[in-house]
Amino acid sequence: MPTISVNKQKLYELLGKNYTNDEFDELCFEFGIELDEDTTEEALKNNEEPELKIEIGANRYDLLCIEGIAQSLNEYLGRCEAPKYKLNKPTTKLYIEPSTEQIRPYAGAAILRGIKFTKHSYESFISLQDKLHSNLCRNRTLVAMGTHDFDSIQGPFRYKALPPKDIKFIALNQTKELNAAELIEVYKTPEQKNNLGRFVHIIEDSPVYPVIFDANNVVCSLPPLINSEHSKISLETRNVFIEVTATDRTKAEIVLNQLVAMFSRYCDEAFAVEAVEVISEHNKESRLTPNLEPRKMNISLESINSCLGLSLSAEEICACLKKMSLHGALSPNDDELEVTIPITRPDILHACDILEDVAIGYGYNNLPKHNMLSNANFVPRPLPINKVSDIFRLASSQASWLEVLPLTLCSHDENFKFLRVVDDGTRAVKLANPKTAEYQVVRTTLLPGILKTIKENRKQPLPMKVFESGDIVLKDDTLERKAFNQRHWAAIYAGKNSGFEVIQGLLGKIMQTFRTEWLPDFGNGANGRGYWIELDESLPTYFPGRGARIMFRPRQGVEPMNIGNLGVLHPEVMNNFDIPYSASYVELNSEVFL
Repeated sequence: MPTISVNKQKLYELLGKNYTNDEFDELCFEFGIELDEDTTEEALKNNEEPELKIEIGANRYDLLCIEGIAQSLNEYLGRCEAPKYKLNKPTTKLYIEPSTEQIRPYAGAAILRGIKFTKHSYESFISLQDKLHSNLCRNRTLVAMGTHDFDSIQGPFRYKALPPKDIKFIALNQTKELNAAELIEVYKTPEQKNNLGRFVHIIEDSPVYPVIFDANNVVCSLPPLINSEHSKISLETRNVFIEVTATDRTKAEIVLNQLVAMFSRYCDEAFAVEAVEVISEHNKESRLTPNLEPRKMNISLESINSCLGLSLSAEEICACLKKMSLHGALSPNDDELEVTIPITRPDILHACDILEDVAIGYGYNNLPKHNMLSNANFVPRPLPINKVSDIFRLASSQASWLEVLPLTLCSHDENFKFLRVVDDGTRAVKLANPKTAEYQVVRTTLLPGILKTIKENRKQPLPMKVFESGDIVLKDDTLERKAFNQRHWAAIYAGKNSGFEVIQGLLGKIMQTFRTEWLPDFGNGANGRGYWIELDESLPTYFPGRGARIMFRPRQGVEPMNIGNLGVLHPEVMNNFDIPYSASYVELNSEVFL
């Protein structure tokens, strides 16, 4: 959840009241945000302006700046109406050339005319861009925005992609003209590593870089890295040209809408935005950006009242929605509301989001408390799989093994390459937008997490004996959700020798706990419940000739099944995880014991 710092006195001025801490905390709670900290005491000691740190929902992009927070709270308190945004006719164009399809194919733009910045509003304008870049834009990988002094450049503008050595300009806050390849090298230096250097990877390996030129072939920006010094904005800037480039068109529209919605209030004509005609010749498309048209959604009055346990009229529901920046009106079908959703609320995706806003507008504390379960008796009990997992834990700990709880996510290499396994694309659930390279896939085996635990504790006394009972996730296209969880148990013995006999002994202890007999001769001629192991040369994670599958027959007359594997881990696997020891490992599907 993002935490936003706002000037305390400025916010109270915008709200028209000086609140006590308890009063403002209560207001935030009722609205659905949270006052995290008031820095007044510390700020006074340091002769600084006090700030309020407010925690907001991750999908409320309109609350990422003081302007949005004040606007929303004022509407909630009934102090003002929701702004009516106006789109003025375009005076310039932005051409998107086919070459951009190789790297960042989408773009949009807008102009704020006659804007009057103050020190606070200018800082807020820059801060909002930073917060959007790190939040919705996923560190500029999905969307990057640039803001320019429109009086220093001239339209029409061209968005194209060129080889890096063909792009020459003086970058923002620089004094020397460099080509894009030279600029990349500058940003890769240690001094820039935590600044612009962390965005270099987005375009570094591309044969062409995206670039925006004005009508005079002046470089405006090299997205997603840096703007040009030529079009630098300042407190004195009166006309702002905003451009966004993206790999995701929907998110580009949301970002552009948030910027113009929050800061068009400072224009000579408040909440008026000048459109830019965006022409994509290769797509034979011409459109105006930004799109300020509100969306509409219908919701049943009966569903609102039944879900909230209320009997509100259409007018009362509309009053609740108005407090949350939404406009409701009775549709031609008398049992439905037509809800108009402004550009500031892209978080409204479903009827349940509208329902939630009605509840907030009405007040969660005002909802009736129905005691529907007063005449029923309930006895809670654990899920069967959790009872089985507890048996695994108890038996393992009784055998002197320690439990570990690694993360469920891991890198793609850790789940496949490091284990000497090839990814055929049919097993692992992959994250579309992983936060880091360490969290790319949901594990399909417990082994990566256990090995990472051994790695981090490799200086501890040997041998190390640890186990885990947890979920893996496997793909299954026949299911509605395309994947399913499966509970596993695994254990490892790491030391100066492989300890295969120790790990097999632990397996025997587990099977004994589940009243499962050892069946010699691969179960041939044996009746009833039991298990055995069979050599399996197809397991690349284990040393050749030292890997086996575990076979299990749950009862007489049932075909045996493969429920897991065990063996001595291959030295290459241990080296991949920087572990200088040998190890034996066992993993079982716990769900077969249900």
